Amino acid sequence: MVSRPALELDLEGLNREFADKSPQQVLEWALKEFHPQIAVASSFGAEDIVLIDMVKKINPDARVFTLETCRLHQETYALMDKVKEMYGELEVYYPNTAKLEDMVRKHGVNLFYNSIELRKLCCGVRKVEPLKRALSGLDAWVTGLRRDQASSRTETGKLDLDKAHGSIIKVNPLVDWTSDDIWKYIRTNNLPYNALHDQGYPSIGCEPCTRAVKPGEDPRSGRWWWEPRDASECGLHVKS
Repeated sequence: MVSRPALELDLEGLNREFADKSPQQVLEWALKEFHPQIAVASSFGAEDIVLIDMVKKINPDARVFTLETCRLHQETYALMDKVKEMYGELEVYYPNTAKLEDMVRKHGVNLFYNSIELRKLCCGVRKVEPLKRALSGLDAWVTGLRRDQASSRTETGKLDLDKAHGSIIKVNPLVDWTSDDIWKYIRTNNLPYNALHDQGYPSIGCEPCTRAVKPGEDPRSGRWWWEPRDASECGLHVKS
């Protein structure tokens, strides 16, 4: 079933209209159209800090949520506290306790290293299911996806129909920005950022599933590095 907002919007036409618009202009439109049934998803990487700053400058009451997988880096938790202090409350979603306990009891704490199937199970329990709860009741959500992050993201639009999550609107204001654009914004606005970025982590997820990358390597090669590259998505951003 397609949501009413999606039925009423010409996404193809809007993507043409927004092709040369700034991220702030896209966010201004999205917040006007959907607030308070819209929220920014943050995993506290560089793109997410940029988005939080942008949306809070447009509307201080804009909603921000995060998925607390219970396996994050200490540097990520430290940034979460800074962001809360600067911008206000975060909506935090945890894994379902019973499902998490059952998974660990059956497969162990570090099951994700044993097979792609078990890694996807872990991502499903710790991230995918909590995301479904976070998006429940929303008409739209905002992500920090960029087209140059991975081959699976090259066709991402500034607005997409998210069929995997009830056909709500997925707003991707930064799709045509580069990493240099992101860091220029962070430095210009003197924003806090995850200290792991200074240690060679361009992409940050759970602590046991993320490592630093060497200069020139694929920015996402540090995520689930023991797997084939075509398996390197957790299931949060799937096209159906």
